[in-house]
Order: sequence, then structure tokens, then C-alpha cells
Amino acid sequence: MTMKKQMLNTKKQVRKAAAATASNPLQILGSWGVRSSHAYTAGFAAIGVSFLSWLISRGRKDSRDQSDRWGLFIGEWAPTLFAIGIALKHEED
Repeated sequence: MTMKKQMLNTKKQVRKAAAATASNPLQILGSWGVRSSHAYTAGFAAIGVSFLSWLISRGRKDSRDQSDRWGLFIGEWAPTLFAIGIALKHEED
């Protein structure tokens, strides 16, 4: 079997397994009206909130380490929201 046929066979198996899955969180989000553009917007907002939380924490005279932790904690949301946006975009197409 050629490599291309193996890849096509694997893709068919993956699609079949995905179709057989009882619950798809992305379909549920889509049925609630959540679209990829919403997730992208939330990701960019998380970047802004991350900067603001760091700035506010610095303004309250928190230690630099604590300020950095707040910024990084919220900053981790952005990549997650962008990944959800990409997954929703694939689901929409």
C-alpha cells in the first residue's frame, strides 16, 4: 500500500471515529451560537486584560513577581482561545 493510500485510509478512519463520538464540544458550542470570530475576539481581549492586570498589580505596589504571575496567568488564556477559534473555524467549514 502506498503512503498516500495509507494516509487516506487513516483520514477515513479518523473521520469515522469522530462521527461515532457521542459528544463533540465544538458542535455544542456552535449550536449555542459561538463562532470562531467570537473566540478570536476573546483571545485578543485576553491579551489586553493580561496587560491591564499586570499594570494594575504593579500600581498597587505588589511585588514584581506577583505582578508577573497575574499577567502570565491571564496571558495563558489567549492561546487557548485562539486554538478554540481555529477548531471552531474547522467545524464551521
